Amino acid sequence: MPATERALDVHAIRKDFPILSREIYGKPLAYLDNTATTQKPVAVLNAVDDFYRQYNANVHRGVYRMAEEATAKYEAARATVARFLNARSAKEIVFTRGTTESINLVALSWGRKFVGEGDVIVATEMEHHSNMVPWQMLAQEKGATLRYIPVDGNGRLDLSSLDSLLEDRVRLLTVAHMANAIGTINPVEELIRRAHAVGAKVLIDGAQSVPHFGADVRALDCDFLAFSGHKMLAPTGIGALYAKREHLESMPPLFGGGEMIREVKLTGTTWNEVPFKFEAGTMNIGDAIGLAAAIEYLEALGMDAVSRHDMELTVPALEGLRSIPGVRIVGPGDFEHRGGIVSFTIDGIHAHDVSAVLDREGIAVRAGHHCTMPLHAKFGIAASTRASFYVYNLPEEVDRLIAGVRKAKQVFA
Repeated sequence: MPATERALDVHAIRKDFPILSREIYGKPLAYLDNTATTQKPVAVLNAVDDFYRQYNANVHRGVYRMAEEATAKYEAARATVARFLNARSAKEIVFTRGTTESINLVALSWGRKFVGEGDVIVATEMEHHSNMVPWQMLAQEKGATLRYIPVDGNGRLDLSSLDSLLEDRVRLLTVAHMANAIGTINPVEELIRRAHAVGAKVLIDGAQSVPHFGADVRALDCDFLAFSGHKMLAPTGIGALYAKREHLESMPPLFGGGEMIREVKLTGTTWNEVPFKFEAGTMNIGDAIGLAAAIEYLEALGMDAVSRHDMELTVPALEGLRSIPGVRIVGPGDFEHRGGIVSFTIDGIHAHDVSAVLDREGIAVRAGHHCTMPLHAKFGIAASTRASFYVYNLPEEVDRLIAGVRKAKQVFA
């Protein structure tokens, strides 16, 4: 391994996560559902606890000591997110509850203003419901058309018809950087370039990519990017929307009241500056501070090391599962175009039954359609079992997963 590449000391990392000492049915917990949510290190737990114990106060509204401390920490968290994404300014970061709220904010604010009857929105067949349903709702409301980039049999986007999909008043292309159900890493750089060439804006669903290999929004030149904190070691209920400042300036606020105002009169209201005009009411202050702590934890590990570790587990997981008769991998068969997510089916056994057997072995995986019903329908399956990896997972947990799948086959033989 080159000197510039450092491997994660996973055994040391695991000591930072109290929950990983838990046993399930008398067996050590192997938590392999990181695509759904991740566990929290002591550094994050302490950051949130410290807020509520030491300086719990509302932000931007008080001039007393604790209020000023809370405001400083909250805005420092925004600056941390901006740095992590390489945004031009912290003013391009809006705190939200997560990816779903961020996408809905763009749909209901930018979309309602700039998408009209006869306009076109382009998505892909592999999108999470959170990056599909809001656009369906907007298209129905505005009389717009929603088109989809197809997915091929290997779980990759088929771009052969992209030129025709981008014809005729396309206002937005929206795409997951990494697919949550099958781990496909999409060619977002090319998609952004081609969408911009026809004057369309681009939203990136970074729910899976930001936690695992980060995102440089300036290098990508995306217009919007959404992500969730809980998928990258932070608490639930906190995330962010990145948007180019000119877009935020042009968008109307979605919620009214609280910090989003500049001046209120009986005859009308003027809005606060960005990003505050999108943060009405009391925000999730403590968990924003927790998000900053999670980012700092990941930065200390190094995002390149995080990404390499994902693949050090994914490769043997794919190879081991493929060696089991009747197991079918759902998604890309190669390692170049996927992240640390492995979804699979077993002939004659429902995904829920597989998950139940694995649970009795202390192994936590996801079973179902993973909020991608159209994608599962495309593959002709109702559900799949998904294992997903992160910084605290060990190679022996992959071995346990493979052994557990073999046991599931024996149980239901």
